[in-house]
Amino acid sequence: MDPRQLSDPILLELVKHALDAIVDEMAIALVRTAYSNNLKNSMDMSCALCDAKGRLIAQGMTLPLHLGSIPDAMGHILRKFGSSVQPGDVFILNDPYEGGTHLPDFYIVKPVYRAETLAGWAATVGHQLDVGGMTPGGNGCDATEIFQEGLRIPPLRLYDEGRPVDAVFAFIERNVRVPRQVLGDVRAQLSACSAGEKALLQLIEKYGPERFAACLDALLDQAERLARNAIHAMPDGSYSFEDWIDDDGIDPGEIPIRVTITIAGDRLIADFSGSAPQVKGAINSPMPFTKSAVYACVRHLIGGDPPNNEGYFRPIEVIAPPGTIVNPVMPAAVAARGLTGFRAANAIFGALAKIAPDRVFACEMGGDTGISFGGYDAERRPFVFLEFLFGSWGGRPTRDGMDAASSSVVNFSNNPIEIVEAEYPLLIERYGYVPDSEGAGKFRGGSALVRQYRFLEAEGTLQVRADRQKHLPYGLQGGHSGTRSTNILNPESDACELPSKFRHIVRRDDVFRHVLAGAGGWGNPFDRDPALVAFDVAEGKVSIERARREYGVALDPATNDILTEETKRLRQARHSGGHDSQ
Repeated sequence: MDPRQLSDPILLELVKHALDAIVDEMAIALVRTAYSNNLKNSMDMSCALCDAKGRLIAQGMTLPLHLGSIPDAMGHILRKFGSSVQPGDVFILNDPYEGGTHLPDFYIVKPVYRAETLAGWAATVGHQLDVGGMTPGGNGCDATEIFQEGLRIPPLRLYDEGRPVDAVFAFIERNVRVPRQVLGDVRAQLSACSAGEKALLQLIEKYGPERFAACLDALLDQAERLARNAIHAMPDGSYSFEDWIDDDGIDPGEIPIRVTITIAGDRLIADFSGSAPQVKGAINSPMPFTKSAVYACVRHLIGGDPPNNEGYFRPIEVIAPPGTIVNPVMPAAVAARGLTGFRAANAIFGALAKIAPDRVFACEMGGDTGISFGGYDAERRPFVFLEFLFGSWGGRPTRDGMDAASSSVVNFSNNPIEIVEAEYPLLIERYGYVPDSEGAGKFRGGSALVRQYRFLEAEGTLQVRADRQKHLPYGLQGGHSGTRSTNILNPESDACELPSKFRHIVRRDDVFRHVLAGAGGWGNPFDRDPALVAFDVAEGKVSIERARREYGVALDPATNDILTEETKRLRQARHSGGHDSQ
């Protein structure tokens, strides 16, 4: 085709947005046909398109921590099946040592054929409700090797030239606790792939195969160019940061995550050397997941609206020594790898804050909390409840952290209380903000959230993967750290505080309360606008006592009016080195 056409920005924008629309339509199709709450409500899934070479050309509105791993999964499928791929084939995998990131995430991909020519791939990732193993929900921290974690699927054909491979469906059905939901979600992923296939073929027909392929090359190059330009604008040098995980749920030792970001011209290197060796507990993060964390964080600094494809990965190199917690080797357990992926992102943002202090926010709540209840009802029917709780963002250079938001590197949705109570033996007794839990700052961190469950069945298993009980979400530029998370069993009767990671037998009317960590603040709290402090007090997020102590703002207890002279005195005393404890 005429190369001048590829310099037409309108053409490239049309193709880019058409691809974005297709992957979003795939996600909507998956949500509408899913069976489990984790997919249809929380949207713990992702959709993508790849070209015929397996290159990632579009990512959906869902989880960046999934999508950056698509190239690794595609690479394993192409290496194993290569030229034997046929129209009507569909492939599945979940093996974290052969293209996946942990066993609950099923990768289902479908080749897209135009006549007899391979034109691309439709890819989905779905976090299944259960994969067997020792812990209902497949997300436990207490496995010490992958063989305890559940059903492990290498790259296999799920459909062979349009015919389902019954053996694969059968061994999935026999190895999970809730096969109806799992196989229903598998078919939802298939429906999303089919939606992507249909729309991609229509797009190819619209522009013609040669013109379309040339546009894809141009969009990949455009994303690379924009990423290189953004990196080149950063000051050359090496910038290090260290964050910590409290423990792995097996051994009590604290676990460092260290990263050094090196900017060299238009290249960025993220080096995790010095991070902890792989651990016994199941929080090890496979390399594809670690790379995804880096890509997601760096994209924040690229700015604008670059094509959401793997082109922007090209100038980024990720170094993670084998045998470490961010690149484990067999037989390391990885079911709860989400915690380490999020903590790696926290460390990356900490390093990036040294490069772009005016653009990077303080630490969010520190990663999601995974909670699962599993067991059998009076008629021996199994149930598995799984959800991931997110809290709030850290304070930002120009505004407060967002309250009650998903993480900056994923896009989860809230799991509605009404649906939980209708479908599971659970009563949600409390869900809301925790006062005085924000990291104080010129721009405060988001408030912590609390969620409280009452168990209504005779007996079951409660499994929790949390953190930030010891190492709090950090503040930036003088902002204060956020507050610690807590796990409490039966808080209003025989209260018992539990560790951050545990598995526990619960019985009828046991109550479990989880408090997420509060997010870190940005900037000196005594520089905060007193009117914003007064507003937070009026909203019930900050107490009058905390307003005085942390922000130097005195308020009238009766009217909530700012006591201007007293506030001025408090702030002057702090700046001059004095202290006010009244």
